[in-house]
Amino acid sequence: MLEDRELLERWRDGDREAGDTLFERHFKSVRRFFKSKVGPAHAEDLIQRTFLGCLDSMHRYRGEAPFRGYLFAIARNELYSHFRRNSARKGHEVDTSIHSVIDLRTGVSTALAKNDERQLVLLALRHLPVEMQLLLELAYWEELPTHELAEVFAVSTITIRTRKHRARDKLRKLIDQLRDPDSPLVQDVDRATTAARML
Repeated sequence: MLEDRELLERWRDGDREAGDTLFERHFKSVRRFFKSKVGPAHAEDLIQRTFLGCLDSMHRYRGEAPFRGYLFAIARNELYSHFRRNSARKGHEVDTSIHSVIDLRTGVSTALAKNDERQLVLLALRHLPVEMQLLLELAYWEELPTHELAEVFAVSTITIRTRKHRARDKLRKLIDQLRDPDSPLVQDVDRATTAARML
């Protein structure tokens, strides 16, 4: 089986089948990335924009870093552009370090059960600032290691570790605030966050 870097090189040289293989290999992850942040109609558009962006900027990818970091960096840029376009129409400014997808009203459903652990975690994730949500989802759902997360967010690995720690603490507090008073406490936030991927 060809590695992502080899497929990208072949795609760059005009091999459409290599591009299709790369698309199929990463489609589910990219769809999951957008699905938890925007409505279905916007997600399809952003998936297409991400892979087209990958094709347009592939000359910049040298293969030193893993392809997934490169791909999710493009997805992140497309998501932020989407937020900026929508907010500009409404006359608002977007700050992804402060605003959550719920603040930005992206069309994603927030009607989730607060007594189901996985749904509660998903709801709490959507209340996090977008930057924190992205970081935790890429870490827990896509299992990106610290050095790949650093590539996506264009920061150092030390910064990623610090941000991840802060995001987990904030998520833990949000879960406690949002849960039904009669439902049990979420004991293992890491496990519950990973399980929320299945929704």
